[in-house]
Amino acid sequence: MNITDDDSPNGARNAMFTPPGDGAGAERAGRPRKALLSSSMVGSTNRGRVLQTLFDLGPTSRADLARLAGVNRTTISGIVQPLIDDQVLVESDPIPANPGGGKPARPLWFSPKARPICGVLLMPDAVHACVSTLDGKIEAERKMALPDGRGPVQPIIETIAECVGDTLAKARRTPFGIGVGVGGMVDTDRGSIVTVNLAPALDRYPLADELGRRFGLPVKLDHHPRALLLGDRWFGAGRGVRQFAVVFTGEVLGGALYFDGHLYRGTAGAGGELGHTFVQLDGELCRCGRRGCWDTIATLSWLRREAASAGLPEPELIDAGRLVDMAAHQVPGAEKLLDRYARNVAVGIANLQQTVAPNIFILHGDVVLGGDRLLEAIAAHVRAMVPARPGGKIEFIAGDAGDGAALLGAAGLVISELLQLPI
Repeated sequence: MNITDDDSPNGARNAMFTPPGDGAGAERAGRPRKALLSSSMVGSTNRGRVLQTLFDLGPTSRADLARLAGVNRTTISGIVQPLIDDQVLVESDPIPANPGGGKPARPLWFSPKARPICGVLLMPDAVHACVSTLDGKIEAERKMALPDGRGPVQPIIETIAECVGDTLAKARRTPFGIGVGVGGMVDTDRGSIVTVNLAPALDRYPLADELGRRFGLPVKLDHHPRALLLGDRWFGAGRGVRQFAVVFTGEVLGGALYFDGHLYRGTAGAGGELGHTFVQLDGELCRCGRRGCWDTIATLSWLRREAASAGLPEPELIDAGRLVDMAAHQVPGAEKLLDRYARNVAVGIANLQQTVAPNIFILHGDVVLGGDRLLEAIAAHVRAMVPARPGGKIEFIAGDAGDGAALLGAAGLVISELLQLPI
């Protein structure tokens, strides 16, 4: 367990353990210092693993939890009883035992009386907030357009605060906290935005501290694709999967990785900027100022520009769904553009597969609108680009074309951090 200092007002400092006389030397040598596991940390870890099992399997009895964990029922009861007392979990009515005896099972699940969680999705043009139960049911939500991201920052912040405040006002209890998925680079240690290419007014803004000050709740902030991944991990196709990748397509491109039960983050939340990985040396100029980014050949702006060049009708309204429909109706140029779009999306996925081989890809955003036809075309191009190998079967799963998974994933940041579930 790597633990790092966090000096931001929204964070918490962690005491570090270093062998006597080895502090400065260990740092100079690049050896990470590690904290000892206190009894409270062990208890938190065990509690998190029990809750994680419930997310993966659904309602599960104490006896089954004990069997799966390899411990006795008394140990499990010691973990879950405080969660029942705090109204996080509830035991449902007994399920009749099989003929032949045995005590009726009472499956544990998340209590309808549990405090909810708040998820916020912040994209360059809009903010979308929700209040959700711990098992992923959205109880209230609101979406608001944002002022021009190239103007002053304060009207943007006031709009975000209004959207979040209105949503929190509909919560039946005070939420555990607020999770924010940001469509831009973030510093997860400080809870701040690093840069949003399409809304530069938000660059370097300490959003987590601002929301925490306004609403008096803990706030966790992360990159939008990682919020998507947590939505899949806790509530969607990633439940119980040990290794997968999420890829989002639309006006921008992004991705996130989940390996061996953990969400991958670089230092201070770096990584996931797949749209700015290079796919064409000396290619088209990207809005980030570099050339040849994946973003320049596989986003909606590229698709609409190419649709105009191909003479397709209403190119400014083209998305993957409309393009597939045009191809099905044999509109001239549509089939060729659809294949190019699929291939361009596949290039970045193939690079990711060649680098870390997640094997399972959950796709979100525009490409989902293209249905099975586009998904199969992308998969075929990826498989043609990636050499076959034992155990290397690549699976593609259609995720969410809208905001639902990202909203729940932002709320999942609260689940992961405040309930100390391992990610």
